[in-house]
Amino acid sequence: MADKDNSTQNQSVIVAAKGTGASGPEWEFFSIHQKQQSVGNQNGETKQAHPTQQEIPLQTPVANESGSGCIPIEAGPGTVQSDTQSPFSSSSQTEGNWDVNSAHSASPSVAKLLGSSSDPGSSQYGVKRGPIQPQNDPISPVIREEEGFDDTPIKGFKVLGEVYKEAPHRAVNYDENELLLATDEPFGYSQAAGNPNWEDAMRKEIESIVKNQTWILTNLPKNAKPIGLKWVYKIKKDASGKIVKYKARLVAKGYVQQQGVDYDEVFAPVARMETVRILFALAAHFGWMLHHLDVKSAFLHGDLKEEVYVVQPEGFVKKGSENKVYKLVKALYGLKQAPRAWNAKLDSTLKDLGFTKCSQEQAVYKRSDSKSCLLVGVYVDDLIVTGSCEESIAMFKRQMEGKFEMSDLGPLAYYLGIEVQQGQEGITITQTAYVRRILEEAGLSDCNSTKVPMDPGLKLSKTEGGKPVNATNYRRLIGCLRYLLHTRPDLSFAVSLASRYMKEPNESHLLAIKQVMRYIKGTLGYGIKYKRSKDPKLYGYSDSSFGVNQDDGKSTTGWVFYFGDSPISWSTQKQGTVALSSCEAEFMAATAAACQAIWLSRLLNELTGWKEETVVLKVDNKSALLLMKNPVFHGRSKHINIRYHFIRECIEKDLIKVEHVSGEEQKADILTKALPRLKFAEMRSMLGVEEMEDPIQKLRG
Repeated sequence: MADKDNSTQNQSVIVAAKGTGASGPEWEFFSIHQKQQSVGNQNGETKQAHPTQQEIPLQTPVANESGSGCIPIEAGPGTVQSDTQSPFSSSSQTEGNWDVNSAHSASPSVAKLLGSSSDPGSSQYGVKRGPIQPQNDPISPVIREEEGFDDTPIKGFKVLGEVYKEAPHRAVNYDENELLLATDEPFGYSQAAGNPNWEDAMRKEIESIVKNQTWILTNLPKNAKPIGLKWVYKIKKDASGKIVKYKARLVAKGYVQQQGVDYDEVFAPVARMETVRILFALAAHFGWMLHHLDVKSAFLHGDLKEEVYVVQPEGFVKKGSENKVYKLVKALYGLKQAPRAWNAKLDSTLKDLGFTKCSQEQAVYKRSDSKSCLLVGVYVDDLIVTGSCEESIAMFKRQMEGKFEMSDLGPLAYYLGIEVQQGQEGITITQTAYVRRILEEAGLSDCNSTKVPMDPGLKLSKTEGGKPVNATNYRRLIGCLRYLLHTRPDLSFAVSLASRYMKEPNESHLLAIKQVMRYIKGTLGYGIKYKRSKDPKLYGYSDSSFGVNQDDGKSTTGWVFYFGDSPISWSTQKQGTVALSSCEAEFMAATAAACQAIWLSRLLNELTGWKEETVVLKVDNKSALLLMKNPVFHGRSKHINIRYHFIRECIEKDLIKVEHVSGEEQKADILTKALPRLKFAEMRSMLGVEEMEDPIQKLRG
């Protein structure tokens, strides 16, 4: 043990700069690359001292009135923040407090919002960040740099401070004066520099850009303004949480681009989740294997039509050409038009390889001949490949490797946060790892579970229910749960009902969300299984709950469609018009279901080549069935909006066939109302949600 009168110190590299801000007094900028200090206390023990405790007396900075160009951090004692950003935000931060001056300070988890106590504290470092503009540099005055961002709004864009108020910034659980751990994601280049993992990742990113001939070093034309660049760091993990890759992405600050000047069209299609589940269902039915391909640096392949200039990236400035910029030949991540440019490149490539784009789903491609059928689903740079012939799939992989730099991830196991298990009995999909993560970040990992996501007698209202709660955190909770609906239709009604109160949530709404979280804790490994069906037909159920909304009296629509025995599409939605009877509510629900049925039928027909058949839609209201088939009850139905009579036309053209089903067998019932425990468990099983083997535990051995 070190003597109490002695102290050991590790030397640090400290750079200080002074200057005058554009609209304020002198500022100081300190870059502390490394500082470790051990000092003895009165008991003779050695402890870590504050990096700036002795050598540098920092003066607490004062923000300028505009709040732009600097991010002051309040000096004083406090707690060091953790390093990863939660998808939730601090409940202690009110909606009006998400500004540029507080967004980078302590941002605790939503756990406090849900009942746990934690003091967010404050930063102990009096460091004020400000714009650094080198003298005699003709470029820097017109560059919107990360440290010196001009908060003056561009036409069509919002002030940066307003963006912080609307959505909290990604919290950074790091201390700029501490070294990064292996599991930490840097916030900027200055923190990543010196770390071999991140330096290697940045070098690979630059090599990829050069290899793809993405840019050309040139002088900046007169009256042209270059766009700033930023390094973004991400640690990629597999379904078990194991680190598989350190990824550094060079991103253009596309938020300064103006539509009509820097870009025009930006839309790029991706596969809908219903389409992805249809591919799962088809693969399970035919016994096909699902494969996963990833295009490396996909956006760098997209050809750029507009003239765009960017600054040289941090850490990779050409010596002797410091004042030059890069002219982009191809798209770069962060540009508004980058996704569309990449999609156009991939589309032309797949068509050259003999694929045809599906008219019903712009992100699915098909190539077939007398021997084989090959299907490709596209989600940006992730490709799901399946088909009847493994040789055709292997040939397609070789063809893609000749066009792009590819990563062959083998059999599909983890896709967009969904765990996929393929076996002889079928294909199962779950989101176990995702559930664990949102429970942990909500502070509910050790909470008591419950049997139902919502109590049957619960009545939610906009005007009653207690004190208001942080709306931003509430919305983030809703967003996390909504993504869970991709594999958990049993949560559909509870999440849909809670989503109606995102504008001004109160304590009762938050308690409802907390019960949903407790429910998913007890059903951690539940999901959907797709298997070979004896009767591979498309059919569905539609239902409604009459006048359940306490605020406006509107009913709730619920429908679910199956391919064989497994669900592929479902929805819970509040109806847009007040229904005067349960018959009318069922009539409107069936119309909404019919629209989805027609699209699903045509998509399946296009993917499989099967003849389009009439889709059976099952309804449990006999009066509604009569109203759909015949114009009876004219006096009771003449006021119904003409758009809801679409179901009649579908029946007349044999696109839809409506059949009666008893209430006990109505599988969509769970999508329209909260049910008692035993009834809910029964309907959940009928819906197709069941407990699966935990793929995470299986991966961990």
